[in-house]
Amino acid sequence: MSTALLQTTYFGPVQWYQKLHRYDCCYIEQHDSYQKQTYRNRCVIATANGLQALTVPVEHEACNKQEASKTKDLRISDHNQWRRVHWNALQSAYSESPFFDYYADDIHPFFEKKYTFLLDFNEAIRQTVCALIDIHPNVVYSSAFMVQGPASKDFRDVIHAKHPQYDDDFTPKPYWQVFQHRYGFQPNLSVLDLLFCMGPDSIFYL
Repeated sequence: MSTALLQTTYFGPVQWYQKLHRYDCCYIEQHDSYQKQTYRNRCVIATANGLQALTVPVEHEACNKQEASKTKDLRISDHNQWRRVHWNALQSAYSESPFFDYYADDIHPFFEKKYTFLLDFNEAIRQTVCALIDIHPNVVYSSAFMVQGPASKDFRDVIHAKHPQYDDDFTPKPYWQVFQHRYGFQPNLSVLDLLFCMGPDSIFYL
């Protein structure tokens, strides 16, 4: 049985959802230490002005200054009206995409309902996105920090917002994007980009 080790993600990149689709079992790490500028609380979309990162603010308190907060303990902050900002950014970026109106009613509630913990928020998003794409992954949350085994592939640091590592399992193939005439194809954006642009055909891309 093929097994992948993953971080949790906020509307994660196409590469992350590819792992959910292609591996028999995907373990999502919840006992790792929180790091800034990762897909745990960030997604990247294509806009009229280029790429834009949307970040969910979190409140993280460690036991001491030398110990980082665990992902499972991260609480979402209401700082800077980020929900309204994110939804407005998505509307601006994808209102002209073929399937934005089709999926908007499924995605908009995530910017209305308040979740306490980032992990719960991300899991609710994952379940909805998987249902919309029509993939049915076997997902298990870690009960302790996971050490890579001989039968598993560790993508926790490979799929990284700032410092991605080489992944021989993932070759991003172009699909139509709203602003490709201006910037060319932008690979491995948030799965929302794929969903809004490709709709029901998203599963074939994965």
